[in-house]
Amino acid sequence: MNNETWLVAGLGNPGPGYAGNRHNVGQMVLDELAQRAGSKFKTHPSRAQIIQGRLGVGGPRVVLAKPMTYMNVSGAPVGKLAKFFNIDVQHLIVVHDEIDIPFDTIKLKRGGGEGGHNGLRDISKVMGSKDYLRVRTGVGRPPGRMDTADWVLQDFSKAERQTLPMLVDSAADAVEFLIAHGLEAAQAKFHTGS
Repeated sequence: MNNETWLVAGLGNPGPGYAGNRHNVGQMVLDELAQRAGSKFKTHPSRAQIIQGRLGVGGPRVVLAKPMTYMNVSGAPVGKLAKFFNIDVQHLIVVHDEIDIPFDTIKLKRGGGEGGHNGLRDISKVMGSKDYLRVRTGVGRPPGRMDTADWVLQDFSKAERQTLPMLVDSAADAVEFLIAHGLEAAQAKFHTGS
């Protein structure tokens, strides 16, 4: 079938202190994909934890990756993995938190700006292109005058944690659908919430 290899990078910060932060929703999605695959992450020399497998029987090869660097320097592990597995920027999917869309919302796009997201900015710099796919997982804007950095480095609220598993599940569905059916079909499905 499809011989192209996909790299799916879930962004976040390393260590248990950050695990429940809004900024780590990308890694939560990767954990869900790992669970679906019945696989455990293994440490790779690129400073990432990875799983290699196929999407479904006979489907495309997929490398799931959680960079083990801090968010602001996510580019180095992503770039090293892309080089190691010979994956071009067209087959890179980055799953990340997005303050510009409401909590419990998923949007997909290719390229464009980074919206002040330092993890995306670093990946764009290292890859030499912004033309990768993004699964943007909504965490909403900070309330009042709260600093954005403080907001994304907080754990999800008790109310948000009630629906967080469904958001993570939907984002994992979006990654799988995006690889299987392409961006336009995935946007049509997930942007309308059907």
